[in-house]
Amino acid sequence: MSQELQDEHFMALAIQQAKKADALNEVPVGAVVVLDGEVIGEGYNQPISGCDPTAHAEVMALRQAAKNVSNYRLVNADLYVTIEPCTMCAGAIVHSRIRRLVYGATEPKAGVIESQQTILTQSYFNHRVEVVSGILLDQCTDIVQAFFRRRRAEKKQAKRTKNG
Repeated sequence: MSQELQDEHFMALAIQQAKKADALNEVPVGAVVVLDGEVIGEGYNQPISGCDPTAHAEVMALRQAAKNVSNYRLVNADLYVTIEPCTMCAGAIVHSRIRRLVYGATEPKAGVIESQQTILTQSYFNHRVEVVSGILLDQCTDIVQAFFRRRRAEKKQAKRTKNG
């Protein structure tokens, strides 16, 4: 299987994780960690439902992967995530020694891989991460946009109900 097809396959699994977050009314971000063609960790956003500000999809997937290989270093592993990571997650990616970060959609407000910063290219990091973006871009974008459209409609309806 070509690298492009592998990337699409694993991103589709990350999208499935994002749908789990969506079902909990969390921002729908999903992630999977892959080592030697096998998923070793998966996660989805759950900071609200888990009362944990660090419970981003990437962190949850990295935690599970590290437990599964009994090592906090995930050398030669790839992380697939539906949305461009934030600063916290970028740091976790570097510290876990992820080989490749593959993400779907950019995150214009808080993304630090290309949108707000290019944090992974900074010289002060002692580990370099290969980055691939735009994999299943439309599907990754659609799930987030639909979530926020729904949230705006819910807020509008609540305001109408309160005032009406």
